[in-house]
Amino acid sequence: MSEKMKVSERLYRKALPIWESYYDHPFVKGIADGTLPVSKFQFYMIQDHKYLMQYAKVFALGVIRSVEESDMRTFSSLITATLDTENAVHQSYLGKLGISRKMIDETPMCMNNESYTNYMISIGFKGGLAEIAAAVLACSWSYALIGEHIEKNYPKGIEHPFYGNWIGTYTSKGFRDCNDEMIAMCDRFSEGYSEEQIRNLEKIVELCSYYEYQFWDMAWNEGYEFKAELK
Repeated sequence: MSEKMKVSERLYRKALPIWESYYDHPFVKGIADGTLPVSKFQFYMIQDHKYLMQYAKVFALGVIRSVEESDMRTFSSLITATLDTENAVHQSYLGKLGISRKMIDETPMCMNNESYTNYMISIGFKGGLAEIAAAVLACSWSYALIGEHIEKNYPKGIEHPFYGNWIGTYTSKGFRDCNDEMIAMCDRFSEGYSEEQIRNLEKIVELCSYYEYQFWDMAWNEGYEFKAELK
């Protein structure tokens, strides 16, 4: 590895082709140009709300594994950002869509969603702080890039009466600053890592990035769960 290349730059190069494929996904394009059917967005919001609750648990594992108080506080702030700041836009949309707490509780997690979040949590139990940072980075960084893409190519998207709030969340300075903090954490926690350990971080980010694509597919198709026929 080049001494000048940060670990985060390697992760970015590894995942970027996958992340850029999101831009042409019909779900993402539908949000960007305002044509996404509301029923699909409603399905997405319920599943994404369930996702965020599990995502926050990965940060909680970061608190547990931290040695330094400053790291504990950083992971704690990321839990707060997930449950309060990012979840605020969800609560707003859940209200607009008439989605009750009962509806959320009674809706099962889709297979992809459960597999994805279980994978991240398993990384948190098996790995160290760098692995935890890598596991959560695919979601955060790809959403930041989606926000940048929409802002550049659909400048009026943020003005959309329904989807503008979602776009505004992921183009906001607050979200970008939070993502930058997570990138810096990954670099700091992976200092002194061997080539084998860095390749493992690349694998984590790559797998989580594929899970992200499947999440967009799941939302667009409103479920498509596999059910084997019992004979």
